[in-house]
Amino acid sequence: MTWPGGGGNAFAATRAGAGGLPFAGIPPELQDGVDKLLATEPEHPEPTARFAHARKDPDGARLSLRRLVRPYWALAALAGLLVVLETAAYQAGPALTQIGIDQGITGHSMTALVVVAVLYLLSVLVTGLASAARVMVTGRIAASVMNDLRVRVFTQLQRLSLDFFTEEKAGVIMTRMTSDIENLQQLVQDGLVQFAIQGLTMAVVTVVLFAYDVKLALITLLLVVPALTAASLWFHSASSKGYLRVRDTIAEVLANLSESLQGVRIVTAHNRQGLNIRRHRQVTGRYLTANVYTAQVNSTYGPSTQVVGVVGQLVLLVLGAGMVADGELTIGELIAFLLYLGAFFQPIQQLVQLYNTYQQGQSSVVKLRGLLGTEPSVPEAADAVDLPPVQGEITFERVGFGYQPDLPVIRELDLEIARGETVAFVGPTGAGKSTLAKLVTRFYDPTQGRVLIDGHDLRGVGIESLRRQLGVVPQEPFLFAGTLRDNVRFALPEAEEEQVWQALRAVGLAEVVERMPNGLDTVVQERGQSLSSGERQLVALARAFLAQPRVLVLDEATSNLDRSSETRIEAALDVLLQGRTALLIAHRLSTAMKADRIVVVDGGRVVETGSHGELVAAGGRYAEMFQTWTDQSESTKM
Repeated sequence: MTWPGGGGNAFAATRAGAGGLPFAGIPPELQDGVDKLLATEPEHPEPTARFAHARKDPDGARLSLRRLVRPYWALAALAGLLVVLETAAYQAGPALTQIGIDQGITGHSMTALVVVAVLYLLSVLVTGLASAARVMVTGRIAASVMNDLRVRVFTQLQRLSLDFFTEEKAGVIMTRMTSDIENLQQLVQDGLVQFAIQGLTMAVVTVVLFAYDVKLALITLLLVVPALTAASLWFHSASSKGYLRVRDTIAEVLANLSESLQGVRIVTAHNRQGLNIRRHRQVTGRYLTANVYTAQVNSTYGPSTQVVGVVGQLVLLVLGAGMVADGELTIGELIAFLLYLGAFFQPIQQLVQLYNTYQQGQSSVVKLRGLLGTEPSVPEAADAVDLPPVQGEITFERVGFGYQPDLPVIRELDLEIARGETVAFVGPTGAGKSTLAKLVTRFYDPTQGRVLIDGHDLRGVGIESLRRQLGVVPQEPFLFAGTLRDNVRFALPEAEEEQVWQALRAVGLAEVVERMPNGLDTVVQERGQSLSSGERQLVALARAFLAQPRVLVLDEATSNLDRSSETRIEAALDVLLQGRTALLIAHRLSTAMKADRIVVVDGGRVVETGSHGELVAAGGRYAEMFQTWTDQSESTKM
């Protein structure tokens, strides 16, 4: 593999276009090193993605650790074998110690000591190799599982309807994708395996203890197990509640942080920094309280198990010493028994820490299960058909809708919009204008009645086939971090360069882009903050031009523009609206006046409909609005 052009010519063009600086290329004496470095780089093919609104998550509300690991059962089985080998090799130590004492030291056999030493070294070597291999395998399983889970969570977020994101805080959603998945990764990579190792260790040691002496083993179980069981049951109940509180409160912390960052301009403008800090301290204080509670639970459970273990060892040491004096046990067997007894209690202490990891992971599973099990409020029907190329006839049949069941926004509304007709919706704030647009784009479904395009009930058509033929320009356009070219081509990624320029010329933005140092390669910062509000709206309109939708929805798309920009946009709209059905949510009546028909909405109902001249002549609600708007315009000019 060589660098393009050897001297970096292709790369130079890219760098010069992106940053405006020339790139001299790679010096010849470094080219060989660069080629060798690139040759070691892994090939990453283009990722493939399949998405369908009707396809649910494979687990959803049934998500569990077992289901997450199941696709990698072969690697999990290999990890299990390595765990058995690691545990068996590690637990050979006390038995070899007993043989060395009884046959080597007490029996005065140097050969036995040498054999035991060699076997001991071999057991250590096998333990180390098995442990290394096990870590490699479990690391691969964890990485694969978490990668799959991240994609599944992101896919679910793409599938969910608009109301989910309206009701849920962005920071809480981010928690699902970050700390919850990180907790699971720790559990899958190390926690579950350590559970297996320590549990297998206890089982093996229990068998060995009975093999050495049944009486001492029974005393161990009767003395220790009941106390540990009672403590563990309490710990399970208390820690489960605690870690769920931790997950909820960390979500609150991230939600508060996200909101503060997004509203940093308003915070600064209104001098709210001090109040915001106090509010954030309250939120983090609840997170602190939740963590302190879990720490208290751990501080009670951990030392109590240690006390039980020490008391048990002391009792058994006294009893074992008496048995050695009576000749029932050899010194080597007693030492091996006590070593194995330590190996029996050590996993208990480890399981305390591992249980914390397990509880954190399980709490994250509960949260992720809730997200993946959430059903979209605007589902795609199982028998949905693709919407054929539409002509643009829109019908509202006795439509009713409310964002909350007891607060209707639209009430039994009937309206027909002809193909190619431009209809402007006007009315007071909260009248339901934007809601009608959201029902046409199927961001929401009506709670009663039907919305149809060309006679097709929107509930029965594929969501993708519907929105592919719709264009939406919101009041507050959203631009993604990237280049201007990518933002204009967002709805039509395969568009050619000339098509992009045609769209920019149509909205009157071409001259502005040409004056930018990097033209279409100009980087737009997150949410388009590097552009003015008017420029962001023009980019959104250019995006709509480029997509060439059959039905266009403009939700107060000119409300953020100055007079000069508004004039340019209105001229561009004349071109964009030709031959298309358009719904204009109009704040400025100058925009509504250009529509073929004006629909006055108030209280969720259509109160007037007609052309501008007809409605003014009728002297009704629209005439009052127009008179008010005219008076305000004249006073502004004065």
